[in-house]
Amino acid sequence: MQRDLFAIGAQLADPQARIGERKAKAAVTAAQVERLEQAIDTHQAGLPPLRAFILPGGSRLGAWLHLARTVCRRAERSVVALAGQEDVDPQVVVYVNRLSDLLFVLARHVNHRQGMAEDTW
Repeated sequence: MQRDLFAIGAQLADPQARIGERKAKAAVTAAQVERLEQAIDTHQAGLPPLRAFILPGGSRLGAWLHLARTVCRRAERSVVALAGQEDVDPQVVVYVNRLSDLLFVLARHVNHRQGMAEDTW
């Protein structure tokens, strides 16, 4: 994921898309998005279904993952806003969206494994 985030940073810092043409490692591919989706499915498999909104928190690690998700969602909103003004690879928008979903599922997964009840809203 860290390499993927560097690739996204490289793309967003290069509005003329010159780096993506020269460096394959700066590309964000459907396969990278698929890896996130598989991780979401894997970690969500043992979780109880959501029937209400849950409040962020739980264990220390769960709370940190919820915080990371919040930061990722903020980045997603910025990327979407940029996409309205510049030519942004649609895979970047999808990747950041799926990453924030993975962070949410990981927070739930960690809290569930540690026996922390989800606080619903």
